[in-house]
Amino acid sequence: MESTNKIALVTGGSRGLGKNEALTLAKHGHHVIITYNSRKDEADKVVAEIEGLGRKAAALQLNAGEAKTFEAFKGRLTEVLKSVFNTERFDFLINNAGIDWAAPFEQTTEEQLDTLYNIHFKGVFLLSQTLSPIINDGGRIVNTSTGLARFTTPGYAAYASMKGAIETLTKYMAKELGKRKINVNMVAPGIIETDFTAAAREHEGLVEYISSQTALGRIGQPDDIGGVVAFLCSDDARWVTAQRVEASGGMFL
Repeated sequence: MESTNKIALVTGGSRGLGKNEALTLAKHGHHVIITYNSRKDEADKVVAEIEGLGRKAAALQLNAGEAKTFEAFKGRLTEVLKSVFNTERFDFLINNAGIDWAAPFEQTTEEQLDTLYNIHFKGVFLLSQTLSPIINDGGRIVNTSTGLARFTTPGYAAYASMKGAIETLTKYMAKELGKRKINVNMVAPGIIETDFTAAAREHEGLVEYISSQTALGRIGQPDDIGGVVAFLCSDDARWVTAQRVEASGGMFL
């Protein structure tokens, strides 16, 4: 186990993939701050679990689609860094927060497009920009893409397009933040069994179909992703930057 005093910030860390990423980072020796949108009760439970692992933890409210709130969030984050962690900076930014809003291309509304853009691209871009001054040199940023940026599944034109933009953004961030020795990578999950994908998994036969089209023969679990994020934040990944790591079990090869 990597024993450190490094601090990770995981957006959307109160549930699903973000929760697993937060707990896995804690198991690898890191302190963790998570954000939640509305479910403070869920966030508090994750904080308690992290503290139960012997790490420091905190939870802050954040709507990842409301860029105008990011400067105020930075202020609250700075206060928590001082009061809980006795520092002014953190090490790892995990841009995980997101929503799943599927619709066929011809039926996608402007509201859906704007909402997905605000959360999955604009939010990631501007939150990373806002927080980059308080990320330690030599830190890490891990963005979240999707297998859907490589293969196509009808209903995800808007969502996957935002993630395609994130894949380009990640390379630019890696190039420009490299002067500060900050590695920037992205993890691209396939379908994962969380509440995020609950609606999609309700379609009869979908899980069986996806499993049959996946090299490793099943759909993903949250535990399949947290370790990838922890690796990208580890010293073992110090020479890895601007990379897309797909963790899909080999979907649609």
